[in-house]
Amino acid sequence: MAASKSTNTYNRQNWEDAEFPILCQTCLGDNPYVRMTKEKYGKECKICSRPFTIFRWCPGARMRFKKTEVCQTCSKVKNCCQTCLLDLEYGLPLQVRDTALSIKDDMPKSDVNKEYYTQNMEREIANSDGTDAVGSVGKAQAPSDLLLKLARTTPYYKRNRPHICSFWVKGECKRGEECPYRHEKPTDPDDPLADQNIKDRFYGVNDPVASKLMRRAASMPVLATPEDKTITTLYVGGLGEKVTEQDLRDHFYQFGEIRSINVVSRQQCAFVQFTNRPAAEDAAERSFNKLIIKGRRLNIKWGRSQAQQGISDKKDAEGKDIVPLEPVPGLPGALPPPPRESADSSSRNYFNLNQQPPPLMPPPIPPPPMGSLPPPPGFRGPPPPLPGFPRPPPPPRPPGFPTSRHPPPPQQGQPRPAVHYPSQDPQRMGAVQQS
Repeated sequence: MAASKSTNTYNRQNWEDAEFPILCQTCLGDNPYVRMTKEKYGKECKICSRPFTIFRWCPGARMRFKKTEVCQTCSKVKNCCQTCLLDLEYGLPLQVRDTALSIKDDMPKSDVNKEYYTQNMEREIANSDGTDAVGSVGKAQAPSDLLLKLARTTPYYKRNRPHICSFWVKGECKRGEECPYRHEKPTDPDDPLADQNIKDRFYGVNDPVASKLMRRAASMPVLATPEDKTITTLYVGGLGEKVTEQDLRDHFYQFGEIRSINVVSRQQCAFVQFTNRPAAEDAAERSFNKLIIKGRRLNIKWGRSQAQQGISDKKDAEGKDIVPLEPVPGLPGALPPPPRESADSSSRNYFNLNQQPPPLMPPPIPPPPMGSLPPPPGFRGPPPPLPGFPRPPPPPRPPGFPTSRHPPPPQQGQPRPAVHYPSQDPQRMGAVQQS
């Protein structure tokens, strides 16, 4: 019969009893009021096989419950999270960190040597202040360019999602929306990321996630140096609301003398201008894809020359920069410009019409003179006077007003007036007598 934990006191002092786990921000979750369950000596560590305190919690809504997998001693030796076994400082697999810092793993694999190594590490941890890592990780050199390029600056809560429901994959899940597992199509079983081992992750051997990140680092772009030697300005993008001008000055002053720093708060970017070109080149090389200020990864680019700014600084109606787009292959070209206008009217014959002179219009007809118009139809003149009453004299006429309805006959040697209508001809009605 196996002895219980209360009766078995052999090496009991090496069992771990902790009050709070060592976790990364992603595993802990975004809920500030997270509730945990604690069980002393609940399970054995998956690395050193010693009993340790188990913590279990839910990192957020619609997330799966998580628990600690390794003891705190193994976590402190590798400076990693007790649950995901990723580096606490950079959020990267241990294999990537050890490769970048040239750390050689000397942790033994056998049970006896492993226990002896763990006791020595606990003694070193007890003598330290707890702020720095112990072992080979604490003795490593400064962060390399590879770590600064691949470091994760924000939590990745998507890693806490529930596992895929196996009943739903087979078409037998009857829980519907109440199912705590994901109803999604599983990934390819031949994918290397589908086969991960916790011991390979801890020892940094054959980790598929680390291999994927190393390939990504090899294919990262390189910042090209402009040929114009007069350019000494660097563009810094992605500042956000926390990064200030003083933060940028505190970082870039180490590369050389700074002439000016212009921060554009509306576009969350800044322009850092150095006094000489070597300082700008040094700052661009050591800051491209590596600069992280207040948890934000900043984008570094070279500024443009004054000639390029005059050509490319075009803005739309909203004040945003107009980015020139590349032409789409296969589309017809632009139409030719219309011909220039010239004095020759034949050059403006766009529709190839027959050139004919415009028709002549008849001369306008002048209005008839006053008094020459005939009376309207049905008009018989003024009514006759009543018996015993004389006819009233006619009203005085202005000088030059004709006395009759018909115009006077033309005098000798005077041309006859033009006849406009047959009814206006004075000879037609016998007004002028022929002698």
